[in-house]
Amino acid sequence: MQASPADSATLPPQQSQSDEQARAGDSPTGHSGIPWWMWALAGALFFAYMTLSLRLHQRMLSNAFDLGIFEQVIRSYADGHLPVSEVKGPDYPVLGDHFHPALALVAPFYRLWPSPQVLLVVQAALIAASVLPLALWARRALGSGAAAVIGICYGLSWGLANAAGFDFHEVAFAVPLLACSLVALGNDRPRAAALWALPLLLVKEDLGLTVAVIGFLIALRGDRKLGIATAVAGLGGTALAMLVILPAFNPQGSYAYTHWLTTGSEGGESGLPDLLYKVTIGLITPEPKVTTLLFLLAPTLFLALRSPLLLVALPTLVWRFASGLWTHWGTSYHYSIVLMPIVFAAFIDALVRRRTSGVSLRRYLVGSAAITALILPQYPLWQLVKPENWRTDPRVAVAHKLMDRIPDGATVQASNQLVPQLTDRTSVSLYGWGDSRPNPEWIMVDTEVPQHRIWPLSVGEERISLDRALTEGYRTAAEEDGFVLLTRSG
Repeated sequence: MQASPADSATLPPQQSQSDEQARAGDSPTGHSGIPWWMWALAGALFFAYMTLSLRLHQRMLSNAFDLGIFEQVIRSYADGHLPVSEVKGPDYPVLGDHFHPALALVAPFYRLWPSPQVLLVVQAALIAASVLPLALWARRALGSGAAAVIGICYGLSWGLANAAGFDFHEVAFAVPLLACSLVALGNDRPRAAALWALPLLLVKEDLGLTVAVIGFLIALRGDRKLGIATAVAGLGGTALAMLVILPAFNPQGSYAYTHWLTTGSEGGESGLPDLLYKVTIGLITPEPKVTTLLFLLAPTLFLALRSPLLLVALPTLVWRFASGLWTHWGTSYHYSIVLMPIVFAAFIDALVRRRTSGVSLRRYLVGSAAITALILPQYPLWQLVKPENWRTDPRVAVAHKLMDRIPDGATVQASNQLVPQLTDRTSVSLYGWGDSRPNPEWIMVDTEVPQHRIWPLSVGEERISLDRALTEGYRTAAEEDGFVLLTRSG
């Protein structure tokens, strides 16, 4: 991910390729001159992301981790107090888990529409908005045709699709901020790049490291004072969050940052040997880590490697690949959403630096489109064209009929995919999760969850747990089509 020797010294500002494009008024951060087709593209992507995520939620395929947690967080903000999540534990202070005060921005919308669906709509809007600065830069530097292809390939990229297809996450706020910051940086507007980057400190604690790399690139381009200040702010923000704020709120207190303490490695060691393994050979093994890198770079035909902007991806890649959790390594879930604007900004920057035009530019664009189309069916946006996505299992109506019997404000334990259906009006935690609030007023369990989706209990463990509940004072209020609703006797 290193720049060529010619690039690494001064990183010269990018120029428009024609006076006509310059007169078009395409501000790289979208202040003016946005053509109608870009609005249409962003609107179509917003509709696709929103439809996908809402449809999954309607089919009861959203999860306690993470839609249920984030709705409880935003519901707390909307009620005017610091965020807690019952899914994480009784009155669990989530600012001891992750530092993401940017979520408070969703609270006004939640007060108008108190539903988990508002989180999904906001996320879709944030992701779709990020296409505008990237497409504007591509249009100004490479022409409208290139901008359209790059905008579509970015909007359909697998990292964005996975995020839209898996609940809601705070890092959606980072996507437009990163896009605007990197476009400004690529167009030699260091102050704008810094101003767009600094709010990342309020999105998630590790993004301060990303801000620091942006500061390094600003300094490398010549504005050393601003670059150093930005880098110091990024490092300081991450240190403050991890060493002060998170421990202060974390119920266990002694942990500086619980997510960095996850253990496990291919080497089977612990302590210093484990750490050394993780930051060396462990960064590229096992195989899912290399697969993730290939999938990230393939849509750019690996041309993104020629841009220094790709360095901004390093902090996210390092913490993910050094993690002991296998879920961080691969292409699943939402973890790659912040990487997509970085990779495509680097792609545009590399095309501009190479002064790619004519047949060469068309080859890159055709190649990018072909790889995007090849990858697309493997990821969630493809569900929009599958008939089963538009069929609703009759059991969904049964589940809602039984859930309607649970009064507002009740304490509940529920199966994983029932939790987000109840977070807007009850105090709900996850059934079978060790940190769930004990002795809830109601328990609702789906005993017919497919084997690959059942969690955290196995089928046998769940049956034993329900039988135990019946011996401990609960009675069966309803049982229908695999759903069991228990309430306390009397």
